[in-house]
Amino acid sequence: MEGQCYPHEYQSILRGSDSPAIHANIPLEKLYDQLCAGVFLNNRTVKYSVEKESQKNCFMMYARGFSIACSDDPSCWKWVTEKDAPSNGVLVEMAELLKVCELDARRRKFDVSILSRATTYEVVFVIMLTPSGYGWENLVNFGVTLPDGTTQEHKVNLQKKPNGEWIEIKAGEVSTSEYTEGEMEVFMFEHGDHWKSGLVLKGVLIRPEQINK
Repeated sequence: MEGQCYPHEYQSILRGSDSPAIHANIPLEKLYDQLCAGVFLNNRTVKYSVEKESQKNCFMMYARGFSIACSDDPSCWKWVTEKDAPSNGVLVEMAELLKVCELDARRRKFDVSILSRATTYEVVFVIMLTPSGYGWENLVNFGVTLPDGTTQEHKVNLQKKPNGEWIEIKAGEVSTSEYTEGEMEVFMFEHGDHWKSGLVLKGVLIRPEQINK
């Protein structure tokens, strides 16, 4: 750990770890590699990791932790359990859209105080469009509501996106130079009056802005 900083609030974050073998009392030098690989929190609805180069906190919020309109109706959505490839094959739940008119998926109350300080984070939806999907003629809204109520929102034409592979769609960004506490919400919606099908929601990544991407 020589020359490395302590990840911001890592001890308080690890109190929600799903693994009893990973906890805040372990010396950081013994824990660091595991943090870089990722630790699941809150019944595998969130994965916390530390970016090795920058030593900054990152989070993946999986679909099971979202509020999704009609997700309790098996004719509208189904929950798919699949291996999360970057996490040594750990199973996570993803939401597959079968058929809805109103698409609305939100993750409320993410605490920005656990993000690394003086960092601009990008908030990115991870989704897949299936080859048999339809109904994406209208633009879909992706966005973020920041702790002060400010909303970043933009519309995306999903018809122009590739099918059958995971794609990333940036919803917005949050700067911890500006926001050091409070909660933010991420959302994706399209409230049209036509049927839509064929979208799989894996979740939302919150990671330091990829300047050179």
